[in-house]
Amino acid sequence: MSIEKVAIVGAGAVGAYFIAGLSEKLGNNLCLVAKGERKLRLEQQGLIINEKNYELPVKTPEEAKDADLIIVAVKYGALQGILEDLKTMVRPETIIISPMNGVDSEEIIGNAVGIEHLVYTMIKISAERIENKIAYDPKVTPGLYYGAVKDENQQHFMVKELETLFADTPVGMNFCTDILQAIWYKYALNISRNLPQAMIGVGFGAYFTSEYVIRLSEMLCDEVVAVAKAKGIDISDRNNAMGKNVVINPKARFSTLQDLDAKRHTEIDMFSGTLIRLGKELGVPTPYNEVVYLTIKALEEKNDGKI
Repeated sequence: MSIEKVAIVGAGAVGAYFIAGLSEKLGNNLCLVAKGERKLRLEQQGLIINEKNYELPVKTPEEAKDADLIIVAVKYGALQGILEDLKTMVRPETIIISPMNGVDSEEIIGNAVGIEHLVYTMIKISAERIENKIAYDPKVTPGLYYGAVKDENQQHFMVKELETLFADTPVGMNFCTDILQAIWYKYALNISRNLPQAMIGVGFGAYFTSEYVIRLSEMLCDEVVAVAKAKGIDISDRNNAMGKNVVINPKARFSTLQDLDAKRHTEIDMFSGTLIRLGKELGVPTPYNEVVYLTIKALEEKNDGKI
């Protein structure tokens, strides 16, 4: 089987990266998946990515059942709500990637539709989204990281199919010999760099100029390293390239702060929320993440007008 038709579920920064990367190659064989009011809005407004307007087909899950590859790019809070849609779309030969933030989206999707459909991936991108406008710098965006988690022919076959699809596109491809380690490195990066700036409301430069922000970032990262170690995953090397930001603009505001700025709910449940849960399961204390979790939740309530 070769990948000829691709369906993207989610039209945020991650989804936009693949829309921009695959539109020229696939044309109408690339679609967004949506229902109801959201489908109507996407059809009417389209998406503006790096100042270019994209108007690709928007299909219901039933209409997108012929997709060879499904890219799950929703916010973590929306993941549970699309599982039934994925069940509608998945055929025996369907490949799924979920280059979302966090460490458990593949497991959640796999439990719903079968883990045999999943190739483990993550993405490194710094983007800004305002309504239907999304901007990122292709020159400093590494793109997709991927790899097989099992030494099985099917896993390696699916990896090769992905490589063939993206080979002649602008989508960056980075093969990882240990994709689970890479995913956890990024998870530590997200928790230690997304969350402190979100609580304080400062740009990326604070991680180099404030001893207090630096220390808070380090304490949060230490807890991720400890939970990963309990799961048998070593992310202790602070000099590993996978654990470093690609963003160099000191004014950069990452996704959690962007969400709070726009009065959207954040992905704190995926970040500190999941880490706290895993820490309890594994007997690893996560007190700093617990404080951050409560703080971000309180800021969401403030944005909602509840406090």
